[in-house]
Amino acid sequence: MKDVYSLADLRDWPVATAGVVPPVRLAVFGDPIAHSKSPQMHNPALSQSGIEAGYARMHIRPEELAEALQLLPKAGFIGVNLTIPHKQAALPLLDEVDDHARRIGAVNTVAIRDGKLTGFNTDGPGLVRAIRAEFGVEIKDLRVMVLGAGGGAGRAISVQCAMEGCRRLVLVNRTLEKAKSLAIELESYFKGSDDSAAGTRLGAIPMENLPVKAQLQNTDLVINATSMGMKPGDLSPLPASVLMPHLMVYDTIYTADRTPLLKASDEKGARGANGFSMLLHQGALSFEIWFNRPAPIEVMRKGLLGL
Repeated sequence: MKDVYSLADLRDWPVATAGVVPPVRLAVFGDPIAHSKSPQMHNPALSQSGIEAGYARMHIRPEELAEALQLLPKAGFIGVNLTIPHKQAALPLLDEVDDHARRIGAVNTVAIRDGKLTGFNTDGPGLVRAIRAEFGVEIKDLRVMVLGAGGGAGRAISVQCAMEGCRRLVLVNRTLEKAKSLAIELESYFKGSDDSAAGTRLGAIPMENLPVKAQLQNTDLVINATSMGMKPGDLSPLPASVLMPHLMVYDTIYTADRTPLLKASDEKGARGANGFSMLLHQGALSFEIWFNRPAPIEVMRKGLLGL
């Protein structure tokens, strides 16, 4: 199996994968994609489950996505995962999209059944499982702040928190108008018998230290969905001076080292965890969608850790 396949490979899949055992029938599409850890999570799971299929990386550029998706049924694929920049672009290219993914406005898992492509999104549900695993709590019981709520993973996470019925949700974004727009979309989840309740349980603020600190007094869980901390030299999206010891801090970025945000939370005495568990549970949910059986979660965990 190659480290990375291309659209040219997919166009002549039998030739590109001649002699590959088990046959590659699952993949992750992205641009870039060489960094993806999905194969090291899924291939051990497939082997453990006795499924004769391999999982590969596929470098698909934005202008190639439509053709690549169309080629999958003929190539014998069971499904694919989609990562940046394809999650939103795939929506109009699929035969069906489940209600949850359509509400979020993005797809990260595609299942191929009877030649038709159906889209799902496991970002939000994966986060719910990750928070439960890391902190032993349910999102529905928490007051949540989402950093980077304007789009992408931040939007998926924010919608999921609203759907879970979290006690309070504060959307934080550098472009305040994006956070306000999403808050308007989510208002219906926070209205009770008293329509004014939405105003106290849902809010949108700019990514600035003073307004964030004011809101953190009434927050249990901070989720970082920005890219800050992904590159060496990045600063934390929130400094330690803003954080508080009572907080749980979940950084969706997964790196071997503590991210700048988690170092700041350590300094303040707050509990913190990185995106490893979200990546793991997103993958497990994709496996369950494709094969309609529980995922071998511990095998997947060991694969991600390289054990």
